[in-house]
Order: sequence, then structure tokens, then C-alpha cells
Amino acid sequence: MTNSPYATARTNDVEALSAMMLSHISFYNIAGLNSLYHAAGSATAVMEHHNDIRQLVPEASPRLVETFRNIDEHRRWAEDQMAWALSKGITPLPLYSADYPQRLRECPDAPVVLYYMGNGQLNAQRVICIVGTRHCTIYGKDLVAAFVRDLSKLCPGILIVSGLAYGVDICAHRNALAEGLPTVGVLAHGLDTIYPSSHRETAVEMLREGGLLTEYPSGTNADKMNFVRRNRIVAGMSDACILVESAEKGGGLITTDIANSYGREVFAFPGYVNAEYSKGCNNLIRDNKAGLITSAADFVKAMGWESDAVLQQAKSKGIERQLFPDLTTEEARVVAVLEKTNDLQMNMLSNMSGIGIGQLSSLLFTLEMKGVIKTLAGGVCHLCQ
Repeated sequence: MTNSPYATARTNDVEALSAMMLSHISFYNIAGLNSLYHAAGSATAVMEHHNDIRQLVPEASPRLVETFRNIDEHRRWAEDQMAWALSKGITPLPLYSADYPQRLRECPDAPVVLYYMGNGQLNAQRVICIVGTRHCTIYGKDLVAAFVRDLSKLCPGILIVSGLAYGVDICAHRNALAEGLPTVGVLAHGLDTIYPSSHRETAVEMLREGGLLTEYPSGTNADKMNFVRRNRIVAGMSDACILVESAEKGGGLITTDIANSYGREVFAFPGYVNAEYSKGCNNLIRDNKAGLITSAADFVKAMGWESDAVLQQAKSKGIERQLFPDLTTEEARVVAVLEKTNDLQMNMLSNMSGIGIGQLSSLLFTLEMKGVIKTLAGGVCHLCQ
């Protein structure tokens, strides 16, 4: 890439550029992209093998081999996209970036690159998605308002994810903002537009208290299939999925199905038996595909997050580490790894401790409240001495 304006850029920029090229080469073959990515260890390494791609994937088809030999068009496209993104304050996040949603990275069909605009922490200690029908009723709006209001007290700082769509989505975002909680909208199009346009004002406000995230480059329209694809991001980056209202079929049910396939916790609010937009929730509960909840307290208890508010109060009062001398077996395992190698990214700490990202996030939160660790810039975990 000697002619590239990014040839001398930071390593992360080069990796992001390579990930964008890789995605552009075969966007709709996510499994194939991820296979290449993991085989090489990075998108940059894949591009370094563009003339001998069979060294990474011996079974690569002749068409794929030829595509990688002619990557100039993809390089020019990626450079244009990168320049535009940086000019708009958009950050491309390649799969192995420290800021990439680490819960999502565990999923087999995670996007090779994401585009993010905002200030919210995508790897917050607690992340949930709230989804449901676009035809949200008064009952559904009241449920969302009460749930988010009470959740803000029980789990301070929790990140709420949804899709910026009509109905339950926008209700979740707006109530999160009203309660001072960060919220991220996952879009089904590029960041050069907002759909629906009537949600633009809310989207702008979200940039200050969260952000906007997408796998789609600029110029991508909000096509129907894109909404289905983006649901996997909503589900994958969350610890749990909350279905508020849904008809017997709908996008919210697609998201809960994906969440279940990823091993995420799924919950639903029940409704009247014959209510059109409660049938999906009721069926999910009936089929044991979702836990029944009626409040934020129900949800927090089911997730085992009751201590969050207490720990937050302890942190705000500056309670010292020695007041929490006891560590669980899992907490001690994390500490033991950091004692050997301090200042690790969460994904490295997960690999070295053998603890999954979801559970590790919870452990790190507890350890930070106990004063055992602290989180540094870039999501680095530091053991306090």
C-alpha cells in the first residue's frame, strides 16, 4: 500500500483499512471472512497474502484467488471510505480492536469491521438490548418507561442498545437519555444518513450519551434485509435481550432467536392473551424461550445483578480495597493472571484466564468496586498494587 495516504498511519488505522477492504471483497460471506481473519490473525495479514491467499485457505476457490489478486479497486474504495469516516468523526473498528464490542466478537458471524460514532463505551460492564414491535402501544410505552427508570437505579451506568426504529426501539433510546443512561443505536444503513429521519434529533442527542453503530459503509441504503442482519449485532453485543411487545411475527422475535442462539439471556413482558402485540411475548414465554419479567427488579434478580447499586454507592464513597478482603474463586483467577501480566486488554485477559467475556465483564466490575483493579484508557485492566 505504498501509494496509500494511510501507509504510514498508526497500526490500528492500517488494520482498520485492511478490514474495510476485506469486508468489501466479500461482504455477504461473513463465515468466509471470519475464517480468513482468524487464520491470518488480522486483516492486515490477510492483505499481505493477497497474492498467495491459498497459504491461508488452501481450499480457496479460483474466483476468490483471482479476487484477492486484483484488490486495487477495493483499496481505493476503502481509502475513500476511511477519509470520509475520519472527516465525520466516525471510527472504523476492526474485529480485534480493543474498542470493538467484545461480547459480539465471540459470535461466529461478527462483522469484520464496524463503524462507530459517539462517546459511549461499547464494552460497558452491563449491556442489554430492548426490542419489540414498531407499533408500540400505550401499555408498551409505559413498560419501557418504568423498566428503564427503575433499571437506572438498580444498575447505574448500564448501556441500553436498540435499533433506532419506530415503536419500542426509539422509546428505549429516549427513556435511556431521560434517565441519564448511555444508549447505542445499531443502524441498518451507513452513517451518512439517519432512518427514519424523524429520529434524527434523538440520534444527535445519543452521540453525547452513547452513539450510533453500524456494519454498513456510507452510501448503504436501509434495505429490508439489512434490518434482519443488524439484529445479530443488537443481540450479540448484549448480555441480555428484553422483548417488550411483539406480534406473532416480527423483528423483535428474530432478535430474541439470535440472542438465544448466542447463549444470551432472553426475557419478555407478558400481556393480555388476545392482545395483538403481546402474542409474540406470550408465545416466547410459553415455549420456554424467554423468562417472564414484570419489572426491572425481576430482571436484575434473574441476572444476579442486585449488588450493582450497592457497589456503585461504595465506589462513590471511596470505600477502600481492604474492606473487601475476600475474593471468589473466579475473581482470584483473574487477579492471579494480572499478577503475572498486568495491564491486559479484556480479550487477552479472557484468553489467559479461560473465562468468557460475558462473565469476565461482571467479575471485573465487582473487582473494580472492591478496589482490586481499575480500568485504564482503551479498556486495559490494571491490578492495583
